[in-house]
Amino acid sequence: MKATEAIDHLDPQKWADTPPAERLRLLEEVRENMKRFGDELATADSRMKNDILGTPLYSDPVSKVGTVVPMANTVTAAVDLYEAIIEGRMLQPVKVEKVGNDLYDIYVFPQARKDKLIYADRKDRIRVKGEPRQVNPMDKPAGIIAVLGAGNYSSSLEMMKAIFFENCTVVHKPHHLNEKTDAVWAKIMQPLIDHGALSFCASDQGRDLTVDPRLTTIYFTGGTGTAQAIMSATDTPLISECGGNNPCIVVPGDRPWTKKEIEHQAVQIATMSKLNGGAVCGRIQTLVTSKHWPQRQEFLDALAVALEETTPATGIYYPGSDKVIEGFKAAYPDAKVLRPEGGRHPHSEVLLITGAEPGSYACTHEAFTLVIDEVPLDVPAKAAEFLPKAVDFCNTQLLGTLGSAILIDEDTKQAHQDVLAQAVTDIEYGGIAINTMPPFIFLSPYLTWGGNEEGKAFVSGHGNFGNLLNYENVEKSIIEANFMSAGHMMNTNKTAFDNMAENMSRFAVEPTWGNLTCLMGEAIRDSFRKKDF
Repeated sequence: MKATEAIDHLDPQKWADTPPAERLRLLEEVRENMKRFGDELATADSRMKNDILGTPLYSDPVSKVGTVVPMANTVTAAVDLYEAIIEGRMLQPVKVEKVGNDLYDIYVFPQARKDKLIYADRKDRIRVKGEPRQVNPMDKPAGIIAVLGAGNYSSSLEMMKAIFFENCTVVHKPHHLNEKTDAVWAKIMQPLIDHGALSFCASDQGRDLTVDPRLTTIYFTGGTGTAQAIMSATDTPLISECGGNNPCIVVPGDRPWTKKEIEHQAVQIATMSKLNGGAVCGRIQTLVTSKHWPQRQEFLDALAVALEETTPATGIYYPGSDKVIEGFKAAYPDAKVLRPEGGRHPHSEVLLITGAEPGSYACTHEAFTLVIDEVPLDVPAKAAEFLPKAVDFCNTQLLGTLGSAILIDEDTKQAHQDVLAQAVTDIEYGGIAINTMPPFIFLSPYLTWGGNEEGKAFVSGHGNFGNLLNYENVEKSIIEANFMSAGHMMNTNKTAFDNMAENMSRFAVEPTWGNLTCLMGEAIRDSFRKKDF
């Protein structure tokens, strides 16, 4: 469909006048369609990637995790929101804490009993400037938002967030890689299409879509250059997420990390860094360490083992990745080239760069592929001295402001709570993950996702998506877990990972106690499986 035709289909005022009970019915219909078409969606996604690779590295269950699960979780959250609105109230946070001069942390997740069981150690919060104030989405003005979908994942969560959190109708344009999955999404979203709240246009309609004067806002996920081109071509406000070089600050412990702790963190990093061939928004790229940390080399050695031996191969399919890797190899000719599963799969090598200098190529370039670099700072290996210096390095020398992570053991965290709290305040990133990984921020409808670039050059984008509880003036989102959390994603057995993915998908589209029991029970059983690749 042409862009103009897709916009013609929308009826913003009808959507604004649609009562909460009717919206709730539409959400339930969409969720039912996700049950019906979820397998077809996953097959289309995995087939696209495997056809590019020429080998079946992406399984349908794993594709479901990247497509069905995020959207289903967003739908479930929206159901909770509109059930509350029908009762005459807004969803309330777990608690609100004043953390500084005119700064508040609003704890938003987990709330429901099932979520508290799955995410028992999680403390997810948004940081708000000024007195916290919620806005009922029903009170927001009608409008039309153009959502330009990303190429790395076909699950355009921004569609649902724009419709149900912002009270706007949406025209969605897919990335050309995701045309076939987008056709399945159109089936899933048919109730919203029939209602005049959503339409789809062809992947080649980007320019015509973005310059249409009827648009209220444009949501864009993609490259910085494309975002800048959109801004130069139209006066329509742009909310954009454009990636960047996401750091993971490894805080030296007051006590030595155990061998188990080092291996656990290495596998967590390896698992998350290899998802989707490294093409994940918020994926950590630069490890920030202390040059004087006695366990630095032990940690880096464990990471190399985790990347090459402990976790399975994944395939690099995203366009342009080969040139990106060539650039990093040219800058660091001594970097380790790791070959998971003995190198028998094409396009699966991982480049590990250690000892990169501050200000060098690795700091100023985004990988968005299977590249991990480490920058050791010449700072004492003491948490109170290292963490502020590491934050300053990230703020001033790394490209972008999208997502960041801080790994700190529980004893050191307890002893330096004030130092950690100040680091969270000072670090200029839109998402901060403490003892977990930044992509989980993007996946949560309760949180916001976007850069934190006030006063900086445009790299990671402006504005943010998400914010289920509809608070104003959100500065950043913070997600926190335990250092050795049982909830960390660890892919050390393909069968177990596929089982987890399938069970997560089933629970996401049908969040019953029975499906939760199956998810948790099989996860415990599969935790005893040995390496199968």
